[in-house]
Amino acid sequence: MADMQAFREALDDWASGGPGEAAGELAARLDVRTAVLLEGPSDHAAVEALAARRGRDLAAEGVCVVPMGGAMSVARYTGLLGPPGLGLRLTGLCDEREQPFYDRALERAGAPRQGFFVCVADLEDELIRALGTARIEEILRAEGDLRSWETFVRQPAQHGRPRQRQLRRFLGTKKGRKIRYGRLLVEALGPGQTPAPLDDLLASL
Repeated sequence: MADMQAFREALDDWASGGPGEAAGELAARLDVRTAVLLEGPSDHAAVEALAARRGRDLAAEGVCVVPMGGAMSVARYTGLLGPPGLGLRLTGLCDEREQPFYDRALERAGAPRQGFFVCVADLEDELIRALGTARIEEILRAEGDLRSWETFVRQPAQHGRPRQRQLRRFLGTKKGRKIRYGRLLVEALGPGQTPAPLDDLLASL
């Protein structure tokens, strides 16, 4: 049976210059109505984790979460998924510094801007601020990463940097770590702690 992962794979192939027939057929078969455009897999993990916490099955609702492989891919994906392509409703997250790229891409695709929610630096930064650095260090300890973290902060390049920026950098220092903590940090959020961009995105779906 076809699933959203198969659709994402067909979409990535299409975005890389392949034919679009398979993506179109899967979108119709899965009744995909909305595409959530995200920069990468750590954002994907966070969105899926929050949806699960709230009892949402996005795939069953016709929502496909799409990690684009970088913000610079937004023009390609809005063209394929928006009005010029499959005609899906587009929504997602973007970082403040990259908002102009999204605005131009959405305008070019004839898609509304209102469905996109802005993180100040990125989603990891939003989650770190929401939880606080002490809570993040507790999670690192529980996950067996405390020693690596303590070694990291002793590096000369980290001296004098705010704890929040150190944590954000640390999450990106090992392959797969940002993805794993994208899920873990969302699962650690208490009532009222969900960052506004992420909360608003889920509410809009």
